[in-house]
Amino acid sequence: MGRCCRVLWGRGKECKELDGLLGAVRGGESRALAVWGEPGAGKTALLDYVAGRAVGFRVLRVTGVQSEMELAFSGLHQLCMPLSEGMGRLPGAQGGALRAALGLGGEGVPDRFLVGLATLGLLAEAGRERPVLCVVDDAQWLDRASLQVLAFTARRLVAESVAVVFGARVGEEVSGPAGGVAGPPDLEGLPGLVVGGMPVADARALLGSVLPGRWDERVLERIVAETRGNPLALLELPRESGLVELAGGFGLPGARGVTRRIQELYQRRFVRLPVQTRRLLLVAAAEPGGEPALLWRAADGLGIGLEAAGAAVAAELVRIDDRVRFRHPLVRSAVYWAASPEERCGVHRALAEATDARADPDRRAWHAAQGTQGTDEGVAVELERSAGRAQARGGAAAAAAFLARAVELTPDPVRRQDRALAAAQAAHQAGTPDTALRLLSVAEAGPLDRHRRGNADLLRAQIVFTTERGKSAAPALLRAARQLEAFDVPLARDTYLEAISAAMFAGPLATGGGQLEVAEAALAAPRTTEPPRAFELLLDGLATLITEGHDTGVQRLRSALDAFADPDLPVDEGVRWLWHAALAAGMVWDHEAWKILATRHLQLATETGQAMMRPFALSTRASVHVFAGELSEAASLVEEVRTVSEAVGISYPAYVALMVAVWRGDEAEHAVLARNIKTEATRRGEGVALIVGGWGRALLRNSLGDHEDALAAASEAADHPQREVSVAVGWALVEYVEAAARSGDADRAADAFRRLEERTRPSGTDWALGVEARSRALISGDAEAESHYREALDRLGRSTIRGELARTHLLYGEWLRRRRRQREAREHLRTAHDSFTDMGMEAFARRAARELLATGEKIRRHTVETTTTLTAQEVQIVRLVREGLTNPEIGARIFISPRTVEWHLRNIFTKLGVTSRRQLQR
Repeated sequence: MGRCCRVLWGRGKECKELDGLLGAVRGGESRALAVWGEPGAGKTALLDYVAGRAVGFRVLRVTGVQSEMELAFSGLHQLCMPLSEGMGRLPGAQGGALRAALGLGGEGVPDRFLVGLATLGLLAEAGRERPVLCVVDDAQWLDRASLQVLAFTARRLVAESVAVVFGARVGEEVSGPAGGVAGPPDLEGLPGLVVGGMPVADARALLGSVLPGRWDERVLERIVAETRGNPLALLELPRESGLVELAGGFGLPGARGVTRRIQELYQRRFVRLPVQTRRLLLVAAAEPGGEPALLWRAADGLGIGLEAAGAAVAAELVRIDDRVRFRHPLVRSAVYWAASPEERCGVHRALAEATDARADPDRRAWHAAQGTQGTDEGVAVELERSAGRAQARGGAAAAAAFLARAVELTPDPVRRQDRALAAAQAAHQAGTPDTALRLLSVAEAGPLDRHRRGNADLLRAQIVFTTERGKSAAPALLRAARQLEAFDVPLARDTYLEAISAAMFAGPLATGGGQLEVAEAALAAPRTTEPPRAFELLLDGLATLITEGHDTGVQRLRSALDAFADPDLPVDEGVRWLWHAALAAGMVWDHEAWKILATRHLQLATETGQAMMRPFALSTRASVHVFAGELSEAASLVEEVRTVSEAVGISYPAYVALMVAVWRGDEAEHAVLARNIKTEATRRGEGVALIVGGWGRALLRNSLGDHEDALAAASEAADHPQREVSVAVGWALVEYVEAAARSGDADRAADAFRRLEERTRPSGTDWALGVEARSRALISGDAEAESHYREALDRLGRSTIRGELARTHLLYGEWLRRRRRQREAREHLRTAHDSFTDMGMEAFARRAARELLATGEKIRRHTVETTTTLTAQEVQIVRLVREGLTNPEIGARIFISPRTVEWHLRNIFTKLGVTSRRQLQR
């Protein structure tokens, strides 16, 4: 009976689940599954089972190898090269990104999400011909870049006739001194199949298949208990114990973990082999590629003959044919770590000499590094070159690994510092802040000159901003900017803008490095001699707004907004800073500029494949829709924000979802979002959340007519001692005036209006002057109030701010009703009610309805008959079809394959009773 078949005893449930997966894929669906288990649990046997049952499938296999984890996209290369004929059919940007990642050409550093979309598209196209099964074994040892792409792809599968099955170990570390191994975090959230110990009866049967004769029942019970039903342990451990020991019941002591004991038995089997056989196995263990030609070249360099392989094969530790295959990954680990450091270095040197420097320079450099004891500048230079190639392919984690090893080999202290800084920067880009900080501490171990100190401080501050985005980041960025002034003025000014952004995030929770301190330092800093770039104008505008107020700051900000609206704005500057520029447009109440800049930012983030910026660009564009009263469009974009955030693995920015909820008057949704935002922001010290949260609650309570609660919320947003230029403070002051006036607190209403006027008057837009006029009406006597209401209607009527226009009709109608001018009141209240209803602002609509009823008007209920319900993703696809996007373009926007877009469109056509995209657009 085959070893694999025996390991599958008692795995009926697991095999049934895998059969179901294959059945679903044969039916046109897609599936992803992570098979988890400790070493020896039978994961590989299950993967072999599903591959063997995939009759009619195209089966692609990828195996992670620990010593290849530093080679960027090496795992993805295994998967994609058999499908290389399909790369030419991928959209241009995606195909270029994938080719660049695999080292097949392409320009620029590929965005890893474009690489993910390309992989998804490649598998989807292959699935058109016949179902595809991707089997990924030892996923915990894949290089990080490949694992991220494969996990991304697995999560986006829907209807491509593709299955991706991962095998990954959890539990004890068995591969050396590196510490414990947990399951790969990139696979968290995928459907899982946990492979534990075998049931007792099956474990006893498996054990009986390898033990001759009859055995004492107590002995069998003890062996099953000691091994916890681990199939590999049941098969291997009895072979290493004497029959007398087993018969007497004294074998298999339980002092060590099962996997550790399995590795030790393989090591014992290894050390009994002849010396030359052990050396040959060590060479094979050190070279994970499994290429026999390379193995024999390296062996020849070490004076090892072909006959050395015989004993290893006879011991069932390795098989050598078209590939070099170990009996189990634990055998490779056992062989490698049983050797002395000197022996390992020797075989790595031999492998470096046997590797073609032109065909595979990175593998050669890595072996050379592993084969070096002490320092070696020549090898460090080669590693640095390999890091550059990895970085060019988008493998920041691989670049960091190469550079980190180069640091260890560098003899010169100054060069070591430079390489450590570069390695820390690469680790930061790879999203491993702990590694980045460790490498940064290596750079800072010795004295740094001003230039290196400035760069180190900047990197440390950027790491803090990325991980916390709260009150700790601004002081760190401010220190870095001051350090950089002496030798890199453009970088210093760039850093000051980052510091102001961080201080604005920190808001009222800021300690040191608050907005005023950062702004004053930025204005006092040296300036570039060239004409200022758009980001520098934005820096000056924000700093002036903070230090001198809106009277002066608004004019400077307008220059910045004009610069960012310039069609010739450099793409890299636009991608990085347009988000901040769009927020600045909101600060000066310029909705048209806000719309232009937000739209441009979303366009650039999409065109350049900057997936990490997409959630922020989408959120800004959604905010524009909110104030235009286009809540359905905003909600659809919010859903896209959720989709993209999940795909790129970042925290979901929920501020705009909160805005939609409060304008809709959805109390339940607001309560959940507000609680989550406040909890997370308080943890990070992100005080701007308190301002946004206070404004949102004030708006919601005003819409419900609960003005006293609205007053408390508005005070929470706008009443704090330090100067705060957040856009939400201006919005909160609008709510403050209404809440205080309607609560009968004239003094607080007047004070809030004064502060609001300081912001709106310098802006001069119809939006600003419209809400100012309406707010003035609320605090004015009867003689003046009506003219202010009419001015507000006139100004807001010329703007695109539909929500505030409807609110003005509501407030004016309420004012007229209280003066018994019922006919005029009904006219404005009816307009407000219809507008709120059309926009989906339900709480405001109910408030208008109550006022209309008080005038004696009967309310006609707006009913919408519907027999279909689109899912959130289907709504997104309808919106994108209406924008004129093709299926591949829609797929790229929301991170699904074109085949899944087709599948969704078929469902949408059925639900809506249409038969074409043209009908859908109408």
